[in-house]
Amino acid sequence: MDNLTPEQRRKTMSRIKSKNTSVELLLCKALQREGIRYRKNLKTLPGKPDIAITKYKIAVFCDGELWHGKDWEKRKETIKSNIGYWIPKIERNIARDREIEKKLENMGWEVIRFWSEEIKKNLIGCINKIKKMIYETYSL
Repeated sequence: MDNLTPEQRRKTMSRIKSKNTSVELLLCKALQREGIRYRKNLKTLPGKPDIAITKYKIAVFCDGELWHGKDWEKRKETIKSNIGYWIPKIERNIARDREIEKKLENMGWEVIRFWSEEIKKNLIGCINKIKKMIYETYSL
């Protein structure tokens, strides 16, 4: 059973953003400080990556832990309301993420996925991972 009324739930869900989230903006500002140029939500690529570093063909996704199924096998046991909707929805999201990743890789793109908590807690590590991939790509 949901703890919120339908109106409260609708209001809560309407505030969830799909782009320009706080973690995306945090990562984008850090990339700008490093002088790394990028495009946001590039519509010409499968999955519209949150950040596309076109010069090096690197697609970066900033994934929310719940929506994209971090530790899914454990977490799905904690879902108590509307199980028939949420479990299949999140499992479709996980499958779609894999499909998009394969499509991008087949197009010659490298894909990096960060969990939002990872960006918040270790922004420098995330930037270093991107920079490492750039240097590996550039030195080829």
